[in-house]
Amino acid sequence: MTVLAPGTLVVSCQAAPGNPLHAPESMALMARAAEAGGAGAIRANGAADVAAIRAVTALPIIGINKLGDPSGVFITPTFESAIDIVKAGADLIALDGTRRPRPDGQRLDQQIARIHEELGVPVLADVDTLEAGIAAREAGAELVASTLSGYTNGHTPSGPDVELVRQLVAKLDCPVVAEGRVRTPDDVRAVCDAGAYAVVVGYAITNPMDITARLVSAISTS
Repeated sequence: MTVLAPGTLVVSCQAAPGNPLHAPESMALMARAAEAGGAGAIRANGAADVAAIRAVTALPIIGINKLGDPSGVFITPTFESAIDIVKAGADLIALDGTRRPRPDGQRLDQQIARIHEELGVPVLADVDTLEAGIAAREAGAELVASTLSGYTNGHTPSGPDVELVRQLVAKLDCPVVAEGRVRTPDDVRAVCDAGAYAVVVGYAITNPMDITARLVSAISTS
């Protein structure tokens, strides 16, 4: 069971506090622009943003709810954190699928089972390693994504983890989604060549503040 078609480009419409675009209305406009450009699905954070995006598009929405300490499990960290996201219109719940302890003490399989049974939507597990991906699939996730590779071990590379995508595709019997530091057409081609079922792109599309800062930093002042 999956709401994503193969070959989908998912646009992650998120803006952190402090970003001028941090508002549901802004994210709804971003989602409309992404759809006009050919995106096949949207990833969004928080019930307010999900509801605003649901009001302007029929595209599938991957809903998340970032709560708690970003250094630990904070992407939809509990069953309760998923409830309002689904009520707001998310078709799929993404959650932290790493092997780190969850803040409520629940096991990953318990959280996924409750989402299936009580909310009736599929689950995408954001993982950081092959081992975590295998465990997340065994815990019941319908899709596994490379989202958290490079964010849990103190070393964040500059590009997508193509090798992890390749490993997950080789070992799992479910769709593998490439996410994390995908910024260019070459990045998209690389993860697709590694077997990615779908690709998520975020800041490279929806964060002009970050894009501008990176371009400004490349200007020589000498």
